[in-house]
Amino acid sequence: MSKIVVAMSGGVDSSVAAALLKEQGHEVTGMMLRLWSQPGKESENACCTLESVSLAEQVARQLDIPFQTIDAKQPFREIVVEYFLESHLRGETPNPCLICNRHIRWGILLEEALKLGADFMASGHYVRTQKNEQGEIQLLRGVDRGKDQAYVLHVLTQEQLRKSIFPIGLYPKSEIRKMARKFNLPVAEKADSQDLCFLSGGDYRDFLREYAPSTMQRGKILNRTGEVLGGHQGLADYTIGQRKGLGIAAPNPLYVLAKDMQKNALIVGEKAELGEKMMRVAKVNWIDGKELSEEFRAEVKIRYGARETWAEIQPIGGTQAKITFDAPQSGITPGQAAVFYDGEVCLGGGTIQPSEGE
Repeated sequence: MSKIVVAMSGGVDSSVAAALLKEQGHEVTGMMLRLWSQPGKESENACCTLESVSLAEQVARQLDIPFQTIDAKQPFREIVVEYFLESHLRGETPNPCLICNRHIRWGILLEEALKLGADFMASGHYVRTQKNEQGEIQLLRGVDRGKDQAYVLHVLTQEQLRKSIFPIGLYPKSEIRKMARKFNLPVAEKADSQDLCFLSGGDYRDFLREYAPSTMQRGKILNRTGEVLGGHQGLADYTIGQRKGLGIAAPNPLYVLAKDMQKNALIVGEKAELGEKMMRVAKVNWIDGKELSEEFRAEVKIRYGARETWAEIQPIGGTQAKITFDAPQSGITPGQAAVFYDGEVCLGGGTIQPSEGE
């Protein structure tokens, strides 16, 4: 049996992960990160509230496992929150969970787990791993495709995956709920968290108004030819592909095509103008640890909730790639991740870059 630290959040998934590992006879310790939240609003954020800590402690007592919290407020603020703000200042739409997973959960928390002498760190993510014939650890989609989280873990390295266990990736969410009831866990009926963990119960736009007010300055809405069609409330208020909430009267529906940061202008157009067949990605992480050089085909996912679509992937210099889709894609959004799949296997991914001219 192994010594395993479980990254606990006070939610049902990580709690069931701990319960399963304890039932299997492993030496289990629960560990929870205390992350930064807006000063004075700590009780309102979506993660690490006193209630969440209390629930995690209750689960640990019920399972009769040690439990401790790790203060990661400062590095979380410096790494994750700053990334979120800086991305918006560049006109991007970031996914801070990716940075948190790479640097905080599989950085600080994994380091603390190894200091305790743990063999592995476990989490409640819906993914699986397997070792291939070359001895490399592959990241696989979770059995429950609706909950599959390989997209947000494509940032992990071989070294991190070799120390990782994902006990619930073999089960659908409905089964995890049943297990939580079977184990009589106090979190069995707790709803899944949907918000960014550091937001204090409000909208991300309110957060940006306080911490990056320049992202919410009013400006003009233009079409591709430069014609002024209206005004926007702040570029961060909009996402690529957005149709509703533009406040423009037009004979045909208009969609957000791009953001012009230099002009503080929102570029809109009709749906036919939205689709793109090509995009660039940077900061690519290849999960097998090898820098690819030859072009290959794979399925690509451009947002967490998007469907995969086939494309040609041309690696450039190891950490960049050019993606050419079989069919035009709408909603290609700079700052989001493009993640590559070969069937069940997640190959890695990178950050979508602005198209030429943006």
